[in-house]
Amino acid sequence: MRWGQIATGAIAISALAFFALIVGQSQSIQWSEIPRYLVDPSILRGVLLTLELTAGAMVFGIVLGCLLALMATSHNLVLKAIAAGFVWWFRGVPLIVQIFFWFNIALFIPQIGMGAFTISINDLVTPALAGFLALGLHEAANMSEIIRGGLIAVDRGQREAATALGLKKAQTFLTVIMPQATRIIVPPTGNQAIGMLKASAIVSVIGMQDLLTQAQAIYARNFLVIELLFVASIWYLAITSVASIGQHYLEKSLVPKGRTAEKSRAPGRA
Repeated sequence: MRWGQIATGAIAISALAFFALIVGQSQSIQWSEIPRYLVDPSILRGVLLTLELTAGAMVFGIVLGCLLALMATSHNLVLKAIAAGFVWWFRGVPLIVQIFFWFNIALFIPQIGMGAFTISINDLVTPALAGFLALGLHEAANMSEIIRGGLIAVDRGQREAATALGLKKAQTFLTVIMPQATRIIVPPTGNQAIGMLKASAIVSVIGMQDLLTQAQAIYARNFLVIELLFVASIWYLAITSVASIGQHYLEKSLVPKGRTAEKSRAPGRA
């Protein structure tokens, strides 16, 4: 090991230790309150809602993203234009703007229905639904591009070979294209899910009772601002860490066994 690497490593460790010492000795932070609020019932309810919102928005985004990707890769110009317009709008408009849009949609569509049967939009689009729609539609636009990229990354020769073997289009898509595209799609999808978990905190601006909103409600009463932000951060880090481990093993399971074995034998052949 070179002396320069040892020196830079020592400096980095010293800087981190110094920063940790300063934070740990701060008299303005009540460290003993953090473990107590980690398991506070309202915080746990916020964690559950955050997980439900993330999972629901991701499932909705993946399903709609698949449909949009198929539209974008079709030969129908109308479908291609609709998919392109959807992606352009929901990827281009900031997520917080989309959340406020859905939360205030009753300002220009006060009710829906026909005749005597009408429903107030204020009753229909609750903060929970507004947050779900904003996150889900935004994610659908992102997933559409990820899935489209995975589909077009499969070599055209694979399709031609499948056609030559007598496979129909549906059989070719399900047995030849998708297995190969999945290996390309899964890694960024995992990253999107982790990003969605963190982005879900933005729904606190419309009062949805997620993890961050619950932490804000508590520190508004007891003024333990930093302590409650630490509590929220610890939960976010814990969940994203578990998700990252799951993503790692999922990606590992998608790697062809022959390729793994070949890599492990490569040094021996050299």
